[in-house]
Amino acid sequence: MSSTIDMQDIMYLNLFERTTRVTTRFCFKYNDTIFFCVPKDLVSKAIGPNGYNAKKLNEILNKKIKVIPAPKGIQDAKKFIQDIVNPVVFKDIDVRENEILLSASTQSKASLIGRNKRRLLEMQKIIKDFFGKEFRIV
Repeated sequence: MSSTIDMQDIMYLNLFERTTRVTTRFCFKYNDTIFFCVPKDLVSKAIGPNGYNAKKLNEILNKKIKVIPAPKGIQDAKKFIQDIVNPVVFKDIDVRENEILLSASTQSKASLIGRNKRRLLEMQKIIKDFFGKEFRIV
């Protein structure tokens, strides 16, 4: 991840670390939800027993919180994008040399793009930060 983080993100990361006792450097916003990417083996620890840590963060920040496994490389792109856009389903992801193409049905495409292309722009920034590739929906 090569993007810059602002003071708000630093506050989220510090609060996450104090609450869950799991260190991460990856935090981003998508569709009014704050996502924290942690190593795969620490996801259950970060969520806490019966979702206690996630619920506590939800109450403190008054925003939806999701903890997802961080991708290890481009081979994890499909699972990573699926975790972010869940419950919206898509047909397939095609990883090319310098771009990632996501194919979806008409209804799913509308949900993935969002009003005024807001969700599309958020996802393009996330994909650029994590994989260094362009993102398109076809």
